[in-house]
Amino acid sequence: MRWRDIKQGKKVKKEEDKPTIPYAPIPPKIKAFLTDMFMIMMPLAYIVTYLIMGSKESMQASLIARNSLWIVYGIILSLFWSFKGQSPGYKAYNLKVIDAKTGEKPSFFRAFFRYLLFVISATTIIGELIAFFREDKKTLHDILSGTYVIRLKR
Repeated sequence: MRWRDIKQGKKVKKEEDKPTIPYAPIPPKIKAFLTDMFMIMMPLAYIVTYLIMGSKESMQASLIARNSLWIVYGIILSLFWSFKGQSPGYKAYNLKVIDAKTGEKPSFFRAFFRYLLFVISATTIIGELIAFFREDKKTLHDILSGTYVIRLKR
């Protein structure tokens, strides 16, 4: 508080007056990621490997098939995030992705951009470790895409 504001009788907002955002802690985000991998990625990988490619060896030999698998997975996750705000893993752990500016669900393009940034930041691991040093637990892909993950009340 500034002395001038007190002297003129202005009402000054205190730190307690600010709304608190229920940022999601790191462990549920990791559990939600693993749940999504098993519920979405594993069936996709099985379909592509055995039904489309025919065998494990042909899947491993095809860079196009592997990259297409990751792109389809990203599109599915982005659709979940943009329509519901939650993927199956996020729903299981009461988490939700929201746009930092509006507080609403992110658009499909923002959600897909978030996924692409996730792939890059997870590959370099530094982007994921940033969350351990931030009060709001945002990772690099959340910072750059303008989103954050909140924990919903049960």
